[in-house]
Amino acid sequence: MEWKASHILVKDRSLANDLRRRIQQGAAFESLAREFSTCPSKSKGGDLGWFGEGQMVQPFEYACRNLSVGSLSDVVSTQFGYHVIKLTGKR
Repeated sequence: MEWKASHILVKDRSLANDLRRRIQQGAAFESLAREFSTCPSKSKGGDLGWFGEGQMVQPFEYACRNLSVGSLSDVVSTQFGYHVIKLTGKR
């Protein structure tokens, strides 16, 4: 199984929750990623491209496994910070 996802990575859980809420209310995911994410993927609106099993840290991959294409994750905590993940593909 492979997934395609975009994410916003921040250091603060409350900011991640706020960004997730803003996206649910209609804010553009890509714009918020460019503005707030600390990941280099921010330049691509958070797009991480395709990845397979074992390529991402376990909490991130687990979240992707349980999302349907087009949906938004709850805030996911990893050693890198707090992620808001949007699954954009599955194959």
